[in-house]
Amino acid sequence: MHIDRFFAPCPRGLEGVLAEELDALGASAIESADGGVGFAGDFSLMMRVNLHSRFASRILWRLGGGRCRTDADLYRIAMGIDWPLLFSVDRTIKVKTDAIRSPLKSLEFASLKIKDAVCDVFRQRGGERPSVDTRAPDVRIHAFLSADTATLYLDTSGEALFKRGWRRETQDAPLRENLAAGILRLSGWTPGTPLLDPMCGSGTFLVEAADMALNRAPGRARSFGFENLNGFIPARWQALRAEAQAAERKPVPLPIWGSDRFGPALDSAQRNLDAAGLGNCIQLACRDVLEVRPPADHGVLVCNPPYGVRLDDQDRLAELYPRLGDWLKQHWAGWDAFFLTADLRLAKLIRLSASRRTPLFNGALECRLFAYKMIAGGNRRP
Repeated sequence: MHIDRFFAPCPRGLEGVLAEELDALGASAIESADGGVGFAGDFSLMMRVNLHSRFASRILWRLGGGRCRTDADLYRIAMGIDWPLLFSVDRTIKVKTDAIRSPLKSLEFASLKIKDAVCDVFRQRGGERPSVDTRAPDVRIHAFLSADTATLYLDTSGEALFKRGWRRETQDAPLRENLAAGILRLSGWTPGTPLLDPMCGSGTFLVEAADMALNRAPGRARSFGFENLNGFIPARWQALRAEAQAAERKPVPLPIWGSDRFGPALDSAQRNLDAAGLGNCIQLACRDVLEVRPPADHGVLVCNPPYGVRLDDQDRLAELYPRLGDWLKQHWAGWDAFFLTADLRLAKLIRLSASRRTPLFNGALECRLFAYKMIAGGNRRP
């Protein structure tokens, strides 16, 4: 069994839950870093992680690296990798380069140097070179440059892992699926516990929670980049998928509720639930958040309130937050409430004492996950 090194980027703030997930999936040599988790395993483990990870954004296969201060250094590093061993010349490629404090002047030129090296290695072997496809490549090559090093990776995922394959509709600034799943894990919610999203938008929290409750693999309905690599064995992949499918629970009504005041948002949520095969599992209602009442005597309330860009939106939100605090105190004793927002005024204006404030990122947008344990007569802040 050949062991390789991988790196799984994730939304910043989810490194801990991702490390726990990788351990449960059988990874070894797990090392958390800012924005992701490194691990070791064989090709089968890599496929398993792609299929089952709820929190990773991609699974990158570490190919090599070294000291890099110039474009010539980068070309030399890329020339030292046996690209024909990894994929065939008829596969199309795309190179993407990211950097922090690198002395290289142009990331586009850095990507071009790597592409040249890949093509030159193939030419030396067989006289042919792979073609470039920047829109839908078969093979994605990632480079990460630091102040004095470069590391090259193959992207085994293809499309980002938060693209589960079920989303048909989106609202403005939709929550990424892996971040929603991570927030559910950070909240301490477990399947069977009542869950409510009173501002559900297109239903991301609802779908992710239902998938957890039904033990459905997040990647069951999509394809992956590793299917285009030389080490891919279709029979082994089909066995992994069959194993995951056998572990699924049949869709049944679940103690998961969603509501939104906007009819178009609920229509989007319903279409997404139907596309995910969850149309009869979750109860939706068209209701203003302040009119929603607990469907059970305990549970987890989780939502991603809108945050205003225009001044009039900001004014409306500033009026809403204290009313949200009163609503929680009056009706939600016994529940744990979680609000993900980029509008940090919420913490002050809601007039409740947060039990936790977790920094998280939705893409490049910095957010906070505010947690409130609603106890009768508690949480009141002067």
